Amino acid sequence: MHLTSAPGPIRWGDPPNSLPSCSSILHSVSDKHQLHTPHGARHKQSMAAVEDIVIAGAGLAGLATALGLHRKGVRSLVLESSATLRASGYAFNTWTNAFRALDALGVGDKIREHHLLYERLVAFSASTGEAAAKVSLKMQGKSGPHEIRCVKRNFLLETLENELPEGTIRYSSKIVAIEEEGNVKLLHMADGSTIRANVLVGCDGVNSVVAKWLGLPKPILSGRSATRGLAEYPYGHGFGPEILQFIGQGFRSGVLPCSDTSVYWNYTWYPSPDDGDAEESVAKMRQYVLTKLRAASIPAEALDVIERSEMSDVVSAQVPVPAGAGPGQHQQGQRVRGRRRVPPDDAGAGAGRLRGAGGRRRPRPVPRRGLRRRRERRRVRVRHSGA
Repeated sequence: MHLTSAPGPIRWGDPPNSLPSCSSILHSVSDKHQLHTPHGARHKQSMAAVEDIVIAGAGLAGLATALGLHRKGVRSLVLESSATLRASGYAFNTWTNAFRALDALGVGDKIREHHLLYERLVAFSASTGEAAAKVSLKMQGKSGPHEIRCVKRNFLLETLENELPEGTIRYSSKIVAIEEEGNVKLLHMADGSTIRANVLVGCDGVNSVVAKWLGLPKPILSGRSATRGLAEYPYGHGFGPEILQFIGQGFRSGVLPCSDTSVYWNYTWYPSPDDGDAEESVAKMRQYVLTKLRAASIPAEALDVIERSEMSDVVSAQVPVPAGAGPGQHQQGQRVRGRRRVPPDDAGAGAGRLRGAGGRRRPRPVPRRGLRRRRERRRVRVRHSGA
C-alpha cells in the first residue's frame, strides 16, 4: 500500500475535523513526475470530479483502508480496474495479529463464523510419509491464545465490500496516468475522464501506474514457483482442524481445511527444464503436481483434494521477495520522494499485512549506558565461570 505523504501523520483515531486541510496534505515533488498537459485539456481538468481521498485498487489492502476510514467517518472512493472483485489465490493463513486488525475493522467475528480454528500443525517427510514434527497451535502468547485460520479470499473481500457504503467502489475504472497540479493529484482514467484527488492511496500492486509514478522498485524473484487450488466437499471432507505440510524431494506442499466443506492446497517448487509443458494449462499443471506427489509418500486424502479442486487460470506464479531484502526478510516502510511507502499486502498476503504471524515487536535500541552495564556483567560471569 502506498500513501502520498502529508505534513503530519493521519491516525485512525483522529476525528474527521482534525485532519489537515486539503491545501496542506501533499508535498510538491520533482518535475520528473510531472506530465505536461496540452493547453486544450485545461478546461476539461477544471471540470474534473473532485475527491478528498482516492484509493487505487479494490483488493484486501484497498478495501480494508476504505473500511477503516469509513469507521472513522471519513469518506473515500475506491477505483478498481476490473469489472468485479478479483479473488485470485483462493485462501491464505491469517494469524493472531491479523484477527486483531479484522476486529478493529469490525469484521473479525464474521470471518471466524465461517473458518476453522487450527489446533496443530503436522509436517510430514515427503520421502518416508512419517510425521517429522507436530506443533500445537493452542499455546498461549503474550497477549492471549494464538488464533490461526485459513481464510477464503473471496469471502473476506465480499465481507469488506458489504460493510462499505454503496458507491464507495467504482469498478472498470483504470488509472492510466497521474500528474500533479499544486497539492492536487490529477488522475487520468482509461475512459478519458479525470479525477482530482487531494490524497491518493495506492493499493493496486507493485506493477501499477501508481507504483511506477512513485518510483517503487520492481520485486525480486526468489526462484521458486507456486500453484494452488480450492476443493469443495458438500458433505464434509473429514480433515481435522490442523495444517498438513509435506516437505522433501524438491517441493513443499500444504493441505489446509478452511471450513467443514472446503480445503485449500498449495505446492511450491524450484522450476527446471524437466518440468516440460506443465505451465501451458490448468490441466497440465494439475497433472504435473499429482505426478510429483504420487512419486512421494503422500496420503490418498491429500491427493484427492488436488484431483477435485478448482485451480486458478494463472496456473502458477513466481514467488517474489521484497526488493533489497533476502529470503524471509521484509523491507520496512520507507520514504520515496516525499511520500510514504508501506509494505504491500499480498505476496499471497492482505490488508496491512493481514497475514502477519503474530506481530512480533522489534527490539528496542539499548542506550549506551545500558550497553556498558551489560558488558560489565558479561565480564563478571566469564571471570566466575573461569574460576
